[in-house]
Amino acid sequence: MTATRLSDLPARGIDQHKVVPAANAGQPSRETLALNGGLVIDPATKAIAPNISMSVNNVLTSGDGPFSADGVDDLTALPFLYARWTNPTVRQLEQRLAALEGADDAVATATGLAAIGATFFTFLKKGDHLILSDICYAGANELARRILPDYGIEVTPVNMSRPEDVAAAFRPNTRLVHCESPCNPILRLTDLAAIAELARKHGALMSVDSTLATPVATQPLLLGVDLVIHSLTKFINGHGDALGGVVCGRKELVEKIRSRAGVYLGAAMPAMNAWLIMRGIDTLFPRIRTISESAAKIAAFLQGHSAVEAVTYPGLASHPQHDLAKRQMGMFGGILTFQVRDPGQMAQQLAEHLKVVHYAFSLGHQRSIVVLLDTQEIMKSTYQLTGEQLEDYRRFAGHGVFRLSVGLEATDDLIVDLDQAISV
Repeated sequence: MTATRLSDLPARGIDQHKVVPAANAGQPSRETLALNGGLVIDPATKAIAPNISMSVNNVLTSGDGPFSADGVDDLTALPFLYARWTNPTVRQLEQRLAALEGADDAVATATGLAAIGATFFTFLKKGDHLILSDICYAGANELARRILPDYGIEVTPVNMSRPEDVAAAFRPNTRLVHCESPCNPILRLTDLAAIAELARKHGALMSVDSTLATPVATQPLLLGVDLVIHSLTKFINGHGDALGGVVCGRKELVEKIRSRAGVYLGAAMPAMNAWLIMRGIDTLFPRIRTISESAAKIAAFLQGHSAVEAVTYPGLASHPQHDLAKRQMGMFGGILTFQVRDPGQMAQQLAEHLKVVHYAFSLGHQRSIVVLLDTQEIMKSTYQLTGEQLEDYRRFAGHGVFRLSVGLEATDDLIVDLDQAISV
């Protein structure tokens, strides 16, 4: 496959194993990279849309590649040989995401949790220590706290909004700090620059799950973070029809993940999913802008509703970390939470009476989705917090929060729908 670099516009393709850097002087903006980063024009048909390479195998001649991936430092330097190692469509997706994050490279996985697991099982081994955000995606939290100790890895859950608590949690064997900002589901923020500095000081790596922020709102690598993780299933795909995950960062870190977890854990992304996710990235910037504007208006409406006791949204001045949000986020995203006096009764009302918003789990789709996350239930099943950590959770969530993922419906329609369902 022959192509030119994106910087050589008007030709849009880039070399299949090279990554376009984030926009600098003379480089395209990230809005343009969302459309053209990693894009390869088909040399035969001149088709603009990315091809889908569904083949598991690629022809080769003797000496093209090794039988085993063991000992190969950079699998992307080889020709395409086997789809579990590298695939042309998946590779284009990786290049586009690396360009958006300003990373050297990226490795895509079958799901967001697979990306988190790949990071954990690449950089942690028996005797190592992980500092984990005490509130983060449930799958990541449960993987870290329930599975990693079985392999001799120590895990300390910490409130990442308190740098002093993070600093106190470091040990001589700390190898990785993993956080999430904003964290799911309570939208508490982490000062990424401050925690990254602590990690560097102690010789540890720092990874951040930036799924809720997306590359549109936050660029963690510019703040000193080593690895950025996304569940591509959510806002980046944006259509609720494809699972995927990615880890972006420095070349040597990404290739270590690819050659270890990417090869031996087997959670390779299917080519069709990569193609669907690239379709979603085409509209990522306008979608997130529209969704963020809508979410801000809905948050303001709910804040003034007589049946709503509290609203949490990073864009509201009432958010306890609003100043950090303004420094760290280019926009405030499409997730907000709200609390009411009787969460159980309200959940039943919403499920029965909503006409535009869908009562369902997950988030980041083109359609608006709301669901109750009961504090007692989530503590019993996932977080198991006590003492001050539990009290801090309740300051954001009370007895339970309704997590609203705002979609692309007309804002006024969403407000009218929420009002009529809440006011029944």
